[in-house]
Amino acid sequence: MNKAEEKIKQPYLIEFPVIGEPSTGFISVAEGKRIAPFEVKRVFWTYDTPESIVRGRHAHYETEQIIIAVMGRILVTTEHVDGKVDVFVLDRPGKGVYVPPNVWHTMQYYLSAVQMVLASTEYQAEDYIRDYTQFKSIWKKR
Repeated sequence: MNKAEEKIKQPYLIEFPVIGEPSTGFISVAEGKRIAPFEVKRVFWTYDTPESIVRGRHAHYETEQIIIAVMGRILVTTEHVDGKVDVFVLDRPGKGVYVPPNVWHTMQYYLSAVQMVLASTEYQAEDYIRDYTQFKSIWKKR
């Protein structure tokens, strides 16, 4: 397995291009597979989430995602079945975190945070693993 293949299997930060200047504003772009290691099939966003709420609390069998804080600050915690935990701070719209399948993830939102997610699949309830104990047991068998 080469380094690129290893990287795709691990969560990692993505820096989006930031185009513009303070006097006129900025734009960040994700085109094709130049940034995302997958074709985007679904885009969704969350907002008005109280700071005391932790969302996510699941893993996917197939879906890959890029999580972006388009406004505010979001703390993304990922966990592999082997127990390895990574914490990513998303605090500007030009930065996202890639979350591969088979990785448990949670998000903690700070005041006025807006999250946008680019996903590799359309929504399918059966793709979600929502029980933590089940997540740990499924992937230990593989």
